[in-house]
Amino acid sequence: MTMRRRLTYLAVVLLIMVIVFAILLPRMRGSEASRPDPAASGPWFDIAFTTPAEIDRPGTHQGGIDTRLVTLIDGAQRTVDIAVYDFDLMNVAEAMARASGRGVRVRMVTDSDTVANVKDEHIQAALKTVRSAKVTIVEDNRRAIMHHKFAVVDEATVLTGSWNFTDGDTYRLNNNAVIVRNGQLAVNFTHEFEDMFVQKRFWPTKSKVVPNPRITIGKSTIETYFASETDPSQPLTRRIEASASRIDFLAFAFTHDGLAAALISRKRAGIPVRRVFEKTGSETRFSEYAHLRDAGAEVYQDGNRYVMHHKAFVIDGTTTAFGSFNFSDNATTDNDESLLIVDDPVVANAFTAEVDRVVAVARKVSGR
Repeated sequence: MTMRRRLTYLAVVLLIMVIVFAILLPRMRGSEASRPDPAASGPWFDIAFTTPAEIDRPGTHQGGIDTRLVTLIDGAQRTVDIAVYDFDLMNVAEAMARASGRGVRVRMVTDSDTVANVKDEHIQAALKTVRSAKVTIVEDNRRAIMHHKFAVVDEATVLTGSWNFTDGDTYRLNNNAVIVRNGQLAVNFTHEFEDMFVQKRFWPTKSKVVPNPRITIGKSTIETYFASETDPSQPLTRRIEASASRIDFLAFAFTHDGLAAALISRKRAGIPVRRVFEKTGSETRFSEYAHLRDAGAEVYQDGNRYVMHHKAFVIDGTTTAFGSFNFSDNATTDNDESLLIVDDPVVANAFTAEVDRVVAVARKVSGR
């Protein structure tokens, strides 16, 4: 082979490598086109968790759980309803705009503090994109917060959990997002949404009616609770009091005396209790951290340099409670919140694995 042919051959090979690299690089980084695999899935659900890196690099903020919501919205045929406390994800805003542009009815409820946050250019840019697509945004207009984090698509699928639709919640904070494909649950969340969007009713002024309070799917069940028209801490306390083998939980905020008393009672009865508290605020006089630690529970302060934002319980390896509901009096009496209690071992196993992971990080950081 002559030198000229060799150079031509090498140039062709190099060109092919550049093309292949250009195609594969976005996938390697996690582009929106490559939806992340769920931590667990079943016939009617998908569960996903954020995976914050020890060293945060904004350039890697792609391909997270936000892409699952974008995929849901892009697949909507009739309706998209979104109620979320915090919002700055442009890819979600653009998906909402695309849906509205193709004739899907898109509606949004958010907290007034988010709308009023004019110092955050990312929030304002995302809201502008939504408004420019002629999507109506309803604010709560009150001191307490509209703390929901859910989306309902085509009155058939619900996404809910601890995750706000923001870059920080997606790539820096520990969060969960659960997609449930069930029309009855969608009816429950649509009823809650329309109380806020149509009736402009928030906190205890909302209807106490839940159309389908207990849903059965095969051998699994889902119970739906909304605050502050009802008190989700009561059914959760009953589940804790009935626990027979172990209790694991992750909590951004835990100041609820009644829930803490139930946990301490079960610990004294010989039930192992394992818990990770978000470090911020865990040593204040309002936190239940010291009470549970002194009662002998296995408790940790989280190791995320930002925020551990989960609000979840796993009881006896079969029951999982999760949603936007923080374990506090404010969440019970003032805010707009949701809590699902799901009896399904696959769901419980997925959340238990997340507890294990968060505990491992907490122990590594603390040296315990």
